[in-house]
Amino acid sequence: MVHYYNLAPTQQTNGNVYLSNRYPHYTLTSLCTFQLFKKQQTGNLFRKYNCLLMTNRRFFLKQTSAFALGSMLLPKLVLAEKKKIKNVGVQLYSVRKEMLEDAAGTLKKLAQIGYKQIESARSQKGNYYGLTPAEIKKITSDLGLTLRSGHVNIDKDWQQSIDAAAEAGQEYLICSSMPSNGQTISNYSKVADMFNKAGEECKKANLTFGYHNHDYEFKKDGDKVLYDVLLEKTEPSLVKMELDLGWVVVTGNDPKDYFERFEGRFPLWHLKDMVVAKQHSTEFGKGQLDIKGMLGLAKKSGMKHFFVEQEEYTSTAFESLQQDFDYLMRMK
Repeated sequence: MVHYYNLAPTQQTNGNVYLSNRYPHYTLTSLCTFQLFKKQQTGNLFRKYNCLLMTNRRFFLKQTSAFALGSMLLPKLVLAEKKKIKNVGVQLYSVRKEMLEDAAGTLKKLAQIGYKQIESARSQKGNYYGLTPAEIKKITSDLGLTLRSGHVNIDKDWQQSIDAAAEAGQEYLICSSMPSNGQTISNYSKVADMFNKAGEECKKANLTFGYHNHDYEFKKDGDKVLYDVLLEKTEPSLVKMELDLGWVVVTGNDPKDYFERFEGRFPLWHLKDMVVAKQHSTEFGKGQLDIKGMLGLAKKSGMKHFFVEQEEYTSTAFESLQQDFDYLMRMK
């Protein structure tokens, strides 16, 4: 705490000004500078001292103790703040029926629930459920939503999908399924080459290319897991992985294993709780996915954004997505 006072003349010795006699409850911590000035009203001379003073020792100790305690608590408070889940995303396939019936109204309801990021999915009405790239960009922006990503196929319309994604303002363009058939190392190696090329094409349009898994990629050809072929033969700077955690769990695999072996390769997730025995999705907390544990591995995986996805519902799609959102907000 710093105080500046105009003080009356005080004993001066060797250029140092001592105030202990006149102000015994203060401790001088630095040299004081002074200058002469004339007070016009009285003609008297005063010395003006600008002194840096500390309050008495007891108050000083209290202040420093409080500061030290605050310093110890601050990292914990910051950590607690970091754990708060923000910018929750949702995959529009979760509301595919509703989007086809009323795309704008459905997006508004998702925003009202609290979702902030959107990932589209191709339907019989196109990549944006009947909306043009410009229309979905404006609607989401007006609602405070970010159209972060979109699911398409690598097919005859591939270049058109790239152009539309760029116009819509997306950051990611995701291939939602294998572009060729064949559960063999040979086919997956060929697809890896296709993905590297797709990554280069997306990069030219300022997009990031990625692939979204299901369950079949975790089957083996001999003793080799086919999904691993994709990871090993694609260029990390060109091909990102959107890991569907629900499908990984259903296959008996542990997402943590992939986060450790291929650290940083998974900037996008589908956060999906699954009833493993039935192999279908459910509301958060009702299945076998350790959601809190998974979110704790976000940094190692390289996750930047996640999208809630639920394909089967206890009641309605909106009620399920509300429950999923509320579950995340209650997490500590």
